Amino acid sequence: MRALVLATLFSLTAAAAAFAADMTAPVKVVMDITAGNWAESEGEAEYRDLFDEAQLGRLYSRDFVEKYRAAAKFPAYDEGTSPFDYDVIAGGQDGCPLKDVTIEQKGQEGAATEVDATFKNRTCFGDDAEYQQAATVKFMVVEESGKPVIDDILTQGGDDAAYGSLKDTMAEIARLGQGG
Repeated sequence: MRALVLATLFSLTAAAAAFAADMTAPVKVVMDITAGNWAESEGEAEYRDLFDEAQLGRLYSRDFVEKYRAAAKFPAYDEGTSPFDYDVIAGGQDGCPLKDVTIEQKGQEGAATEVDATFKNRTCFGDDAEYQQAATVKFMVVEESGKPVIDDILTQGGDDAAYGSLKDTMAEIARLGQGG
């Protein structure tokens, strides 16, 4: 009887683990898109928007989408639709194909799971140490409607600068755009 109870508990635990959401899944999609956007290619490469309607509907939390849509009312360029004038993942307008991309699930921070993406994106600028350093982008992933979604993206502004929230940046863009 005791063996049956232990076997049942073990199988339930294994089943629960098998059904647990892969919190790295939306980050992998974002990093695949970003890597594709920066890849070297012959001819005109197809750029994929990280924040088009399809991506907004499947990769990001409702709160993130709300803040993005509010900021997008104030595009960075006259002919554009994005509130950003730079690649928010690569951290700039200039860069190189991404190298040594790793994605690692970290610990919990409140209701969110931190998932870090680390990569090199300046190696084509030269062999100096500054161009060989890896960048880390922190994704805060939550579960909504039974699936993992990105609730915030934290990036570093400079060499030793603290990480800043993309949701805070979007809220600031919307505030300033409204004359605030």
